[in-house]
This record gives sequence, C-alpha cells and structure tokens, in this order.
Amino acid sequence: MMITPVQWTLDVTDIERQAEFWSSALGYRVQPEVDGSARLLPVTGDRSAMTVWLQPTTHPPQGKNPLHLDFAAARPEAAIARLLELGARRCNVGQTGREGFVVLADPEGNEFCVFTEPRT
Repeated sequence: MMITPVQWTLDVTDIERQAEFWSSALGYRVQPEVDGSARLLPVTGDRSAMTVWLQPTTHPPQGKNPLHLDFAAARPEAAIARLLELGARRCNVGQTGREGFVVLADPEGNEFCVFTEPRT
C-alpha cells in the first residue's frame, strides 16, 4: 500500500522567523497554534496540498540534515535569488557544482534544494 505525504514537520528554535521565511517562500498563510507552534497552510484552501508544521525546539540542527526537501520553480534562478533575499543562504554539503540543483539552508540552517535543471 502506498503512502502520500501530507505534512512536513520542522523543529525550529524561532517559530516567528521560520514561519515568516517558509510562508513567504511557499506562498502559504500562517496559523499560530496555542501551544506555540505554527501551521503553514496553502492560501488556496487546497486540502490535498502538503501543509507545514513548525514545532518549537531548543536544539538547533547540527551537521548535514539526513532528510531534506527538493523544490522546483518555473524560473529557478529567480526563485533562488528570492529565497536568498528572504534569509536563505547557500550551503555546501559536498556538491561538485555540476549538479542540477542548488543547496540552500533556511535561517536556522535546515537544508533544502532547488532544482536548476528540468527533472527527468
């Protein structure tokens, strides 16, 4: 039986900053929760779209993330520039420079990739 991703959960130390970054990056709206966490929801109300849950932690990420997300954009270079303006930074995890993606990290160092070439 197959499974379907429905939510991405991210442990963060600064809920407000991470909610600002990821909601802007994804075009989602922020729904603060009473327990101090935040949910990021698609503005379209599409109930089949993946949501994001930012849960508080006191432990920032250390070392290379063993799990990360890959993103695609119609205009990858423009998307990367926008993410950098929002607070992302370029990240070196051992790539050669010939990959079809750019590795970035969010303001707390959580790595993610943006494809720069069409996926096959």
